[in-house]
Amino acid sequence: MPPIYLDHNATSPLRPEAREAMLPWLSGRPANPSSVHRFGHAARMAVETARSEVAALLGAGPESIVLTGGGTEANNLAIYGAALRPGAVGRRIVTSAIEHPSVLAVCGDLERRGFEVVRIRPDRRGAVDPEAILEAAGPGTLLVSLMLANNETGVLQRVAGLARPLRLRGIPLHTDAVQAAGRIPVDVEELGVDLLSIAAHKIGGPQGAGALFVRRGLILEAHLRGGGQEMNRRAGTENVAAISGFAAAARAAAAEAPAAGARLGALRDRLERSVLDAGLGGSVNGHGAPRLPNTSSLAFEGATGEGLVIGLDLEGYAVSAGSACSAGTIRRSHVLEAMGLSEAAGRSIRVSFGPENSEADATGVVEALQRVLARVLQAVAGAAVTGPT
Repeated sequence: MPPIYLDHNATSPLRPEAREAMLPWLSGRPANPSSVHRFGHAARMAVETARSEVAALLGAGPESIVLTGGGTEANNLAIYGAALRPGAVGRRIVTSAIEHPSVLAVCGDLERRGFEVVRIRPDRRGAVDPEAILEAAGPGTLLVSLMLANNETGVLQRVAGLARPLRLRGIPLHTDAVQAAGRIPVDVEELGVDLLSIAAHKIGGPQGAGALFVRRGLILEAHLRGGGQEMNRRAGTENVAAISGFAAAARAAAAEAPAAGARLGALRDRLERSVLDAGLGGSVNGHGAPRLPNTSSLAFEGATGEGLVIGLDLEGYAVSAGSACSAGTIRRSHVLEAMGLSEAAGRSIRVSFGPENSEADATGVVEALQRVLARVLQAVAGAAVTGPT
């Protein structure tokens, strides 16, 4: 049996539509959109067409989209750009304790530079209270950043309820929608956000492409300096091939999202029911909170997340122990620890489904889990009998 990929929150396989859109720009066609000759004009047309496609996924206008090198860069541009923007008033940034490392690391850097960072903890379901955010966002707050969907648990945050009260206070609102866009409806007008980050490779586009929505009138301090690309907001020659693939993936994801969400939600629910019914000592992190339809975070007694990931890989199933953005390492989940689930932080795995997964995959990974857990528990029992050497 070929290996089964169940780690789409880390990255999704490249869609055929995206590959086809990229090929002309990878086959020797010159592609610097800043050049004034016909080759440059063709590349510029491709970039601007792609910008419109990406904007459409978010219900935005193309002029509000800054094309970036990925979700991490988009988050960096949003937070550094807002914090260091000309005329910014205040030194406080309000965020949550469960953000992606590309948000938390930037906030930590700004904190070392003298900014005040307030990190709001979620409840045990993984939901952050909007009232706690608003209470923290008092005078002197220059930015609020709250993710739309958590990358580990899939828990959705109530971002839309923050927009109006923050706008009345003159505080920009950023949301990391990298895991949400293309999986659930994401509309910047309905959310009311001022800044929103997405990444191509989460929706079947290429790695190394992303975008930041910037609401009209909000000035950001450029994070990358050089040429005047992206209306002076992001210097660097645009990656025409990657951007074209990004646009094709965005178009495909937007077209299939409602049906795909229902199907993936059924797979997730089937997986979780099977785990709980099988008596494997498993529990669902984030249970009871609204979640992404494709994501399940599962904790198991008597096992480690690392051991389960390795064991399932040997069984032919690729899952993860949480975020894949730690340079290939497996660390205790800061998300689960912030939720007050310290014990689960070291013994959880994340299963994230994608378009190619089936009911057989959901059934098969549970059967594989049974075998892996049996071996783990047998090894633990053997160690207890022999004792230390």
